Amino acid sequence: MRRRSAGPASRTDEPQQGPVARAAHGDWLTLGRDGRLSLYAVADGGLLRWTETAVGGPSWSGPHFVAVDALTHLTVAQGANRYVHFLARRDRKGAGGQRVVDIAHAIQYQTGLAFTDWFGIGNPHYKHWEQGWEIGPPAAAVARDGTVHVFVRNAQGGLSLRRENPDGKWKLWENLGGVGLDVRARPVALDSGRLEVCSAAESGLFVWRQSAPGKDFGQPSGFALNLVPGTVAALETGPDRATFLWADAGLGGTAAWRQGGWPMPLGGGPTHGGYAVLRAPVDGYDCTVVACRGDDGSVLLGMGGTESEQAGFWWQSLDEPSQGAPALARDGHGRIVMVLIDPRGFPKVARQESGSGLALSTWSGI
Repeated sequence: MRRRSAGPASRTDEPQQGPVARAAHGDWLTLGRDGRLSLYAVADGGLLRWTETAVGGPSWSGPHFVAVDALTHLTVAQGANRYVHFLARRDRKGAGGQRVVDIAHAIQYQTGLAFTDWFGIGNPHYKHWEQGWEIGPPAAAVARDGTVHVFVRNAQGGLSLRRENPDGKWKLWENLGGVGLDVRARPVALDSGRLEVCSAAESGLFVWRQSAPGKDFGQPSGFALNLVPGTVAALETGPDRATFLWADAGLGGTAAWRQGGWPMPLGGGPTHGGYAVLRAPVDGYDCTVVACRGDDGSVLLGMGGTESEQAGFWWQSLDEPSQGAPALARDGHGRIVMVLIDPRGFPKVARQESGSGLALSTWSGI
């Protein structure tokens, strides 16, 4: 059985010194079934949540604080049913005083309401607990049937997976192979029900694919590409088809690739950190929207026709500094929304304005 909610998140209005929040990973800007957006960020001792007070904003409630003991990294994933899943890497002392590093999972079923209790799912090295100290931060995706997939780089530098059935029971950890992987993988859940996952590596890029929904992942395919570590992103751009994007160390900009084709340069400048990616209509055209943190620390926004990279990609600097990669989503009115965490640790939001093209409003604090 899926776990029940553990009670409401607590609100904190106390002034805080230093950074209030740090950017999370994954889908940390989510749209609920009621049409309201929520954003999640990492804070000392837990996470913070802000929620729109009405569909389309502009006002937000929060921050609401959710405690997570010994949190080091947080990843957010949302399923087709709009449930929001939180995967936390914890580094703490166990009952005997020994160091324990594990992954914990919690769920938010409804926008702005309670989380379940945090449930530890261990790490791939349960037989050799000291190796568990070396696991990377979690990455996660939710298949169309509700199965949660959690990926971590293991102590051997390969990729490990643990998945939860929709009834809430967890399978054992699986070793998917790979070697010399980057610290964090990037999975994508496809509308067909399959998952694909990619990871940068010392030798280029590894990609794992499910042959069919719910089936095991095959052996990874390796590609000799010149990736900047920590920048790989993935997006479904066609029926049962993913496109992978990354910062190319040789080109100094962004590149994209999907199975059966060649890597395609998209332009843009050097980036630090990952990408936010979103597929959305702009002026009636199916577009891929990309956001990242540029070389000078400000946000870069890119846009082009989905699977039409050869027609060109349009970029602009938004001249707004960001702590890391921003987040992208569509709000309850269908507008593109971007959220970032500024260098002081406070979230800011900009929304798509009416008119032709993709123009964003001025930034406003949340």
